[in-house]
Amino acid sequence: MQKHIGIIMGGYSSEYEISLKSGQVVYESLDASKYLAYRIHIFKDRWVFFDIYGDEFPVDKNDFSIMINETKISFDCVFNAIHGSPGEDGFMQGYFELLGIPHTSCTMYQAALTFNKRDLLSTLKPYGIKCADSYYLNLGDTVNEIDIIEKVGLPCFVKANKAGSSFGISKVYKKEDLNKAIDVAFKEDDEIIIESYLDGTEVSVGVITYNGKTRVLPITEIVSDNDFFDYKAKYLGESKEITPARLTKEQEEKVNIVAKSVYEILKLSGFSRSEYIFNNGEPHLLEVNTIPGFTKESLLPQQATCAGISLTELFGNAIEEALNKKV
Repeated sequence: MQKHIGIIMGGYSSEYEISLKSGQVVYESLDASKYLAYRIHIFKDRWVFFDIYGDEFPVDKNDFSIMINETKISFDCVFNAIHGSPGEDGFMQGYFELLGIPHTSCTMYQAALTFNKRDLLSTLKPYGIKCADSYYLNLGDTVNEIDIIEKVGLPCFVKANKAGSSFGISKVYKKEDLNKAIDVAFKEDDEIIIESYLDGTEVSVGVITYNGKTRVLPITEIVSDNDFFDYKAKYLGESKEITPARLTKEQEEKVNIVAKSVYEILKLSGFSRSEYIFNNGEPHLLEVNTIPGFTKESLLPQQATCAGISLTELFGNAIEEALNKKV
């Protein structure tokens, strides 16, 4: 019997348009002989199911069900394709866990932790995971440019603490540009992180639970045409994404070990994509994404394809893993 799968997409952040594209690819890729897929758009003002004709049906938030022609549809599993809030920061995870509905993302706590770059890096440092030097600011804090530069140096990166797709990020070369970059970051979040610049090869590593086991996918090397891997580089073709990455065997082994360790230390499940820069021969963690892009051009699907895993297999496996988990 076909299982009813709700694909949630959209969300409340600047990444909602990317999420809609990811959700549509999932919708088109699922095996129709196994799954009846429903596109559920999650927006602040409404949660709705869109049918193939574009008609809207409201979601009953009491039990996450929909009514179609007087028939109530409940979902066997939810495929989470929301980048940013509320799909990647723990809110939707907590909601589905309270309702007892299986979902394809990690648990509420892990989602909240990985979405907060500052807390994530602080958690992993005691385990020996290397990362850049950093300086933290909350909205309203006094900005001491001298202290910041003494801690992280120049150039440095100013980032919104809880944002993805490079929204709210700037690379700063001069002291006089620091405050402007901080203002840009605060437009995305009320917490920011300022990190030292690491010069080296940047790579992205997908780690998933596949057939019940942790699996590290082929590594992608990021070569941006821009000053760094910004929004245009990620989504407008202004970068080269080389899979498998042009790494030495030693580099590959090092980053694979670190990426798998991060996944298992954090007790993640479902999808993850972590970014690293090799500095002085060692991979330094930048961030962990638990709802990475799912379009055909996105990094994790590229890596899965390189590993011989089709999108139909990739997404179907995530659903089966979720169904097999204890909620």
